[in-house]
This record gives sequence, structure tokens and C-alpha cells, in this order.
Amino acid sequence: MNAGLKYSLLILPAITVMVSCRYDIEELPEPPPTGQSHKTTPYELVIPPFFPPMDIPADNPLTVEGVELGRFLFWEKKLSGDNTMSCGTCHLPEHAFSDPQQFSVGIHGDIGNRQAMALINLGWSTSFFWDGRAMTLEDQVVQPVINPIEMDDSWEDVLQELRNDPLYPPKFKAAFGTTEITQQKAAKAMASFVRTMISAGSKFDKQRIGQYTFTPEEEHGFNLFILEGGSPDQVPGGSFGADCFHCHGFGAMQMTDYLFHNNGLDASFENDPGRFNVTGNPLDSGRFKAPTLRNVEYSAPYMHDGRFATLEQVVEHYNSGGIPSSTIDPFMKFTSGGLQLSAQSKQDLIAFLKCLTDNNFFNNPDFSDPHE
Repeated sequence: MNAGLKYSLLILPAITVMVSCRYDIEELPEPPPTGQSHKTTPYELVIPPFFPPMDIPADNPLTVEGVELGRFLFWEKKLSGDNTMSCGTCHLPEHAFSDPQQFSVGIHGDIGNRQAMALINLGWSTSFFWDGRAMTLEDQVVQPVINPIEMDDSWEDVLQELRNDPLYPPKFKAAFGTTEITQQKAAKAMASFVRTMISAGSKFDKQRIGQYTFTPEEEHGFNLFILEGGSPDQVPGGSFGADCFHCHGFGAMQMTDYLFHNNGLDASFENDPGRFNVTGNPLDSGRFKAPTLRNVEYSAPYMHDGRFATLEQVVEHYNSGGIPSSTIDPFMKFTSGGLQLSAQSKQDLIAFLKCLTDNNFFNNPDFSDPHE
């Protein structure tokens, strides 16, 4: 497994990303504030050890009231055209807030062409979706609603339904000081909720702070993860390094560099050119965002198109060296000959990847459906 594993393993969009989406909603200006200034309760965001500060927009500070509203909206089925789907429909807690299906199914039975990315530590991400077409969480969360093969609704209809529900005007007033319900406010609330979805309680995190000791297999897998391929003398047992750290390094504890890579899946990109759809730059053909490896044990299937069902298949893809192409990433250095990892090394690497599982994240009641 070389650099490729980095951007591979954790695949998934926010609710199955499709190449064609509608962006035809014009948001009316926010009404001017009236009366006394509105007071909210600051949300005390706990930054885990070794994590950098989270860059929170100045115009959308975290508040208890805003996060609570965002949680209700995240699980609200009124955001879909037939009131059968919420964001949580394709981002299931027990699957690292991703979808166990290769491609999520929209309200009309339409099937997308990309795997639903896991929602983990997105407050530190610098772009969103597999192709990075959204630059902020506030922009990302509104797009699946109007995607015709996902939730297929209009924000105009969604907002009217929320206004007619006695639950929401008081919650918008608590969060924003007014019962006026707008797309902008809804987006801010949902983005705030997603920013609180922090995973940092895995064995790996505990090992970093001295509360867990790797088993010999996990330790060997960790060494494989952080070392260059082709260096048999550097890893205990004489194995080659797996070269994963380039795209899934842990300097900021995110297990991704949040950048875009061609990890050797295909020789050409007619089916899905990835980042090229956003930039129009031929050099971006076949490049996709490197997903986090956190909770990768539970976020199958893997890659942007969910082509691999197991971690064993993912590791073997990188061990083989991948498929050469015109835009293959420089970190994919072993397309000729492969990494040549032993069977034991591949098992140990997977043992380390499972150390990134955070069971408390899946079971956190603060992320559960409040409508149930």
C-alpha cells in the first residue's frame, strides 16, 4: 500500500455526489435586525490533543442553539421532495456517517455515480465533495437538497414546509433571533452541526497521548504506514514501507491531506474525470479528494466509486502499484513492480488501520436523530 492508500480508503461524498447538480436558488438578503440584540449560548468546542484550531467562519459562530437546529435539520426528511429522505439517510452513524451501498439511491430510485463520503472532522477540511466543488460547509450542505438524483427538492418548497412546522420557527428564533426561516440560516445551522462531528477517540489517538500501547502487529502496521516504500531495512522485520503517509499523514491528526490525487485506479477517465469537472484543467483528470482514514473500518465500500468492498482489496490495489495514466500522482511510485508487501505486512497494516476506529463517535447521542 503506497501513497495511494492515502486518498483511497475512505471514500465517500456528502450524499452521493453527482456530476450534474442544479444551483438555481437565489437567497434573499437577510432582514435587518430589530429590537434588542439577540443572545445565544456559545458552543464550547473541545479541540482534541494534537489537532490544530478549527477555522470557524466569523459570520457563523458556533452556538448551542445553532448546533441544535442544525442537528434537527440534518435529520429532517422535509428537506427531500417526497419527505422520505434526510441527510442522515445516506450518512448512517454505524457506517462512519457514510453509506454502506456503493452508490446512494435518491428519492426517485435514481442511483448516483460516486460513493457517499464519511462525515468526519469536516470542520478542518478545506473543500468538500469528491471533486472539491464546494469550498465551505455552508455551501456543501445545501447542494444535495436540490440535486435531482438525490433529494430533488427546491429550497423554496423546503423553507415553506419548515415555516409551516410549529417545531422550527421557535428554533430559528433561538438560534438567530428571528422566526424568519431562510436558506442561509438553515445552511449555517447544518454546517455548525457538522463541525461538531469530531472523531478523536480511537486507539491511535489514545496511543498518541500515552493511554494505549500498540500490539506488535499494530506497531508494525504503523511503521509500514509512515515509511517510504522500497526501504526494507527501515521497518522491523525487514518489510518494505507501505508509503501511505504522503496523502494520509497524521501531522494534523486528520489522516488526510485534503488534497486531490490520481491514485492509479484507471488508465483513462471517460466515466468520471473527477476534479477536472470543477477546474477544467486536463491535469486534474482522474484526481479525487483524499478521504480521511479515520473510522475506515466501517466506511466501506472504498474509493470514489465504491469499487472495493474490503480493506484487503484496497491494500492489494496499492501493493500492486496501481494503473499508470497520464495524470497519475507522483506519490504512486510503484506502478512497476508494486510494493511487494508480504502477506503478514498487509495484515499488520490493516490492523493499524483498525486502530483508527472510534466507537464513541458512532454512538454519540449528540449526533443521533432527535426526531425519534
